[in-house]
Amino acid sequence: MNLRKLRVVVAALMLVAATLLFLDFTGTAHRFLGWVAKVQLLPALLAVNVGVVAVLVVLTLLFGRLYCSVICPLGLMQDLFARLGRKAKRNRYAYSPAKQVLRYGFLAAFVALMVAGVGQIAAWIAPYSAFGRIVSTLFAPLWQLANNGLAWLAERGGSYAFYTVEIWWKGAALVGLSAVTLIVVAVLAWRNGRTWCNTVCPVGTVLGLLSRYSWLRPVIDTEKCNGCGLCARNCKAACINQKTHEIDLSRCVVCFDCIDSCKQGAVSYAPRKRATKVIAKSENTDSSRRQFLTVAALMAGTAAAEAKRQKVDGGLAVIVDKKNPVRKTPIVPAGAGSWKRFTQHCTACQLCVTACPNGVLRPSGGVMTLLQPEMGYEKGYCRPECTKCAEVCPTGAIRPITREEKSSEQIGRAVWVKENCLPATEGVKCDNCARHCPTGAIQMIEKDGKRIPSIDTTKCIGCGACENLCPSRPFSAIYVEGNLQHETL
Repeated sequence: MNLRKLRVVVAALMLVAATLLFLDFTGTAHRFLGWVAKVQLLPALLAVNVGVVAVLVVLTLLFGRLYCSVICPLGLMQDLFARLGRKAKRNRYAYSPAKQVLRYGFLAAFVALMVAGVGQIAAWIAPYSAFGRIVSTLFAPLWQLANNGLAWLAERGGSYAFYTVEIWWKGAALVGLSAVTLIVVAVLAWRNGRTWCNTVCPVGTVLGLLSRYSWLRPVIDTEKCNGCGLCARNCKAACINQKTHEIDLSRCVVCFDCIDSCKQGAVSYAPRKRATKVIAKSENTDSSRRQFLTVAALMAGTAAAEAKRQKVDGGLAVIVDKKNPVRKTPIVPAGAGSWKRFTQHCTACQLCVTACPNGVLRPSGGVMTLLQPEMGYEKGYCRPECTKCAEVCPTGAIRPITREEKSSEQIGRAVWVKENCLPATEGVKCDNCARHCPTGAIQMIEKDGKRIPSIDTTKCIGCGACENLCPSRPFSAIYVEGNLQHETL
C-alpha cells in the first residue's frame, strides 16, 4: 500500500470515529472513541494537555501537517467535497500564492478574541468545534429520524432491536451558523481544495509555521521532472509552483496526491538532508513575526483564563415567574468549577450536548455565551450518577469527575417561589419536589395549615430534579440558582 492509500484509509477511520461521537445517542461511541476528541489540537491546548500538544508538535516537526490530513475532522470533510469537485473535473487545481494577509489576519483575530476572554466567538472558525456543530445540528436529527424509522419497522416485525428517540431540532441561531459554515467549507473545498485550511483556519496557520521545519517533506527532483505540471494540478493546497519547482511547506497538508500523480517519479517524500538537488521551500515571511504568532496562538488558551471579565446578568430564567428576579448566575455542569472558568475553556463544539442523556444541556443564545452549552431543566434534570459530559469534554471546560464527587458538588441551590406553589396558593396536596429530591434537601412542613416545601441548602446540589418535576405550569415553584463557584458538601 502506497503512502496516499495508507493516509486515506487512516483518515477515513478517523472521520467516521469523529462523526459517530456527535451522532451517537446511546453512549457507546463515547466510551470507545472519546480519545478522538481529546487528540484535537485546540481542545488539547485549552485543557492544557501537555502530552497531546507535545505529540502533535513533534508529529508536525517530523512529518509535516499530517494532523490536517489525518486527524482533523473538518479537514477530512473538506477532502470529501474536494473529491466531488475532482470527479467533475480532473487535474483542476493550480498554484496560487499564499494569502498571507488573510491567514495572519484570521490568526491574529482568533488570538485576540481568546486573550480577550471571548473564546466562544473565536471558536466559530476553530476546526473541531465547527465540525461538531455541523454534525450535531444538521446531521444528528436526520440520524435520529432514520433510527426512529427503523424502530417503527422493527416493531411491526415483532423486534425491539431499535428504540424510538426524541428528535431534537436546535435553535435557529445554531442551525443558521452551522449551515453557513457547512456551505462555505463545501464551496471552498469543491472549487479550490484546502482553501479553508490555509486561509481561515487558525490551527492550520499555526501548524504551517511548524511544518516549514519538518524533517520529512515532499520534494521535487529537478533532474527527473519533465515540467508536465500534474503535481500542481492535483495539489488541493495549491502550494506547488511548477514553474520554479517550489513547494510551500507551510501550506502543504501532506496528502501525497502529488506523489501519486507524478508519472516520472520526480516527487518524493524525503528527509530534509536529501534536499541538495531538489527544491522545497516555504513562503518568505519574517521569522520573528511567525515565532511570535506561534507562541501567542499556543498560549492563548491558557492566557484567556486570566483575561475575561466576569459577567453575571445571566439573562431571563425561563422557569421563574416574571415577578421574581432573574437568575443571577447560570448553571454549569459539575466538574466545571465555576461559570467563569467554564466559559473561558469551552469551544462550543456541542459534544457534551450530544452526549447528555437527559436533555439538560443545550446551546446558549446569550450574546456573551452564544452557542456554548447551558443547563436547563425543562426536559429533564441532571442525574447525580451521570458523568457523560465530563467524560466527553475535550477541552477541560468540564473536568473528569467521579459519581461520588458529582453527588457532593453543589452547582447551585434550589429557591422556592411561593406564588407558583400549588399547596401555598391553591391548598392542594403536592410533595413532588420532596419525594424526588435525591439528596433529601427538601422536606414538607406545616405552615398556616398548609404543607409547603422547606429547603436545606446545605444538602442541595442543584441537580434540578425539583424544578423539572414540579407540576406547576408554566413556571416551576422551585428553580435552581447557580453558584458562581462550585462548592463541595
